[in-house]
Amino acid sequence: MSLIITSYSDRIGTITFNNPATRNSLSSDLLSELIESLQLFEKRKARAVIIRAENGVKIWSSGLDIRELPIPGRDPLSYNDPLEQLLRAIQLFPAPVIAMIEGGVWGGACDLAFICDIVIGCPTASFAITPAKIGVPYNSTGILHFINVVGPRLTREMFFTAKPIDAERALQVGILNHLVPEYELERFTIGMALQIAQNSPLAIAVIKEQLRLLGNSHPLSPETFERIQGLRRKVYDSADYLEGKSAFYEKRPPKFKGE
Repeated sequence: MSLIITSYSDRIGTITFNNPATRNSLSSDLLSELIESLQLFEKRKARAVIIRAENGVKIWSSGLDIRELPIPGRDPLSYNDPLEQLLRAIQLFPAPVIAMIEGGVWGGACDLAFICDIVIGCPTASFAITPAKIGVPYNSTGILHFINVVGPRLTREMFFTAKPIDAERALQVGILNHLVPEYELERFTIGMALQIAQNSPLAIAVIKEQLRLLGNSHPLSPETFERIQGLRRKVYDSADYLEGKSAFYEKRPPKFKGE
């Protein structure tokens, strides 16, 4: 069974998560299907793409499949990781990508939602970035995605506490463009996509790329980059990283020792 369902109508592509057994976890297989769908929609010259879950879900996506995290000693979020490939595919997609959010958005799924061009949610939406709960060092590009959306202070709070941001606060801090009732969510999102589709696709593609380049216009020195990589390596080489994975498998709270 496909892990996603795709449809195309009125020059709008729709991708619907279809793996309720894992609460739409971002496994490598699901991520690959998402990337392939974006490539297909680009060939069809889609003017907008909507990423969503089925109606009525409690969890939009539970984030990265923890079972696929590598053993200690390997970077869990390297440049060629499937999630990183998907995020770049969304950034480079020549038309706006809209996240339609119903239910909880956890872990790496927050990064997916944040990198979308527009995010529309209903009152059941919430956002929690949870690597600190399982001892995973998040990568620099992912942290930058958060800083660009919510600023450094809320980024610190979300990463340090791993507590969810509810829909009302998500609207206030800029995670959501719009907060609408559940019964209006689909109609409102499709309406915005149709409005986008009426505008110049070339102008939108150029503006989107300008925004991407300007958002990344803070280069790091080679020394700073190496420092960051060294800091992250300290975590994914640690006993805490292994403990986080073990606790997840054993369905118990982790006992982190900071070593």
